Amino acid sequence: MTDPTIAPGRAPRRAASPGRRAGGIALLALLACGCGNDEATIAAPVEAVDLLIHNGNLLTLDEADTRATAMAIRGERIVAVGDEALLERFAASRTVDLAGRTVMPGFVDSHTHISGNPGYYIPLEDVSSVAEIRELVATKAAQLGPGAWITGYGWSEDALAEQRRPLIGDLDAAAPDNPVVLTRAGGHSAVASSLAFQRAGIDAGTPDPDRGVIEHDEQGRLNGIIRERQDLLLDLVPAPDDAELRPSLIASLRALLADGITSIVQASDSITHFAEWQAVYDAHRGQLPRASVQVAWEGSDAMTAFGRRSGDGDEHLRVGAIKIFADGGFTGPAAFTSEPYRNQGDYRGKLNMTPEELHRTIREAHDAGWQLGIHAIGDAAIELTVDGLVKALDANPRPDHRHYLNHFTVMPSEATMATMAERGIAITQQPNFTYTLEGRYVENLDGKRLETNNPLRTPMSHGIHFAISSDILPIGPTVGLYAAVTRRGMSGRVFGADERMTMMEALRAYTSKGAWLTREENDKGTLAPGRLADFIVLSADPRSLAEEEILQLQVLETYLGGRRLYAAAD
Repeated sequence: MTDPTIAPGRAPRRAASPGRRAGGIALLALLACGCGNDEATIAAPVEAVDLLIHNGNLLTLDEADTRATAMAIRGERIVAVGDEALLERFAASRTVDLAGRTVMPGFVDSHTHISGNPGYYIPLEDVSSVAEIRELVATKAAQLGPGAWITGYGWSEDALAEQRRPLIGDLDAAAPDNPVVLTRAGGHSAVASSLAFQRAGIDAGTPDPDRGVIEHDEQGRLNGIIRERQDLLLDLVPAPDDAELRPSLIASLRALLADGITSIVQASDSITHFAEWQAVYDAHRGQLPRASVQVAWEGSDAMTAFGRRSGDGDEHLRVGAIKIFADGGFTGPAAFTSEPYRNQGDYRGKLNMTPEELHRTIREAHDAGWQLGIHAIGDAAIELTVDGLVKALDANPRPDHRHYLNHFTVMPSEATMATMAERGIAITQQPNFTYTLEGRYVENLDGKRLETNNPLRTPMSHGIHFAISSDILPIGPTVGLYAAVTRRGMSGRVFGADERMTMMEALRAYTSKGAWLTREENDKGTLAPGRLADFIVLSADPRSLAEEEILQLQVLETYLGGRRLYAAAD
């Protein structure tokens, strides 16, 4: 990639004054020969660096809110952050004049899911109607032929023109001879075709599976929706091998750079599949966003045989926290709540394991020295999870454990939040859910639970360490920033205005607070000497944008370790 703002050698200089010289080499030669020993010509030697950016608006995001216009980088790390005087201190092989543009640390998405996709898969994140879904399914069926499985991910009824979910009749009409399973955005429910249910041995008389719900229409027939247990169908799909998935996995990781994401926490994987992540990152070192991979607890023997624990790895790839699913998701809904869902009788969602199993797994992983990152969405699940973490910490105290909860959608009791702050139990949450899942919250919650969905200010005011992330709903950070500072849903409705963050709080929660969760706050998340040179160039200063302008914020360039890996103009 070429960039007219990058020039070899040092930046153009202003007119020389008696105490300044045209370049580092000339100055060093002058000192070596002993010439010009008057005070005006004695200066510190110019240091060589690889990259010097200047004439910018640098948001360092450090706790002091340090303001800067220039930054020097050597290798993958920042050497200095300051003003235009850095042009006199450093000689760079590359210099970038930012022309006043805004720079900040790259986003750290501390809860997301990135994967490769097989040939029978349909991406549905951008579909705008049920009719479009039917057309895509019919096209894929014609491509694959009768009998072949078709899968997909990413539809949301809130984004569809018909304002409803795709149902079994839609899929049967589009592909009558193919088993089809299309997972909703968020991953906690799916719609399937009649043939898919037949192959799984599920009919209208099948009881709800453990931890899941099979929906029916008003006549008692399958309507095609299955909550939480779509694995009963997807486990029948022939599994692609990693070689088939690898190109699309790499493409998905590289696509994150266009959103300014320079680090991720892969929110769920297995110890067996970690080897594939290692192979990908070994082959593309320095070319992909840095990753920390959460893995499932598979029992003490298996984890010992794995031979690694949370934090093992390097600055490009490391093992993350243990992932445990305490309850279901909200798109079903299946999150475990203390009060029943609106207009659903006494239904309060589902736990993914018994309380005893949850507490035992927490205790085993904690005792083995692992960090824990636990999926807990409903308030009852949150309180149960916190209780399990407290019991584990009481039995086996460990300072600076950095256990955390993923999601925290339905606000728990004040006592639970006070306990979380006291015991150092953190959160990574998705304020973008308030925007994209607005319809699900309005349909299923009411009163205070609705207004405080995905609370921000209240847990922060209790002193809980608070990061924000995307969970790919959507993955672009601008929606998360917008929802965090406005508390607006897709309709424009404001939910619990008192839960708003400031823009600076949101930016820090999307950078340094996320880096803290992986024990990398001294390596990334702020622009400071010694930190990794992971930064982005923005189309505007987020702090100065009106609410309606936040969603239009663009990432112009993304740098990882001082190397520009993305430019919007290319």
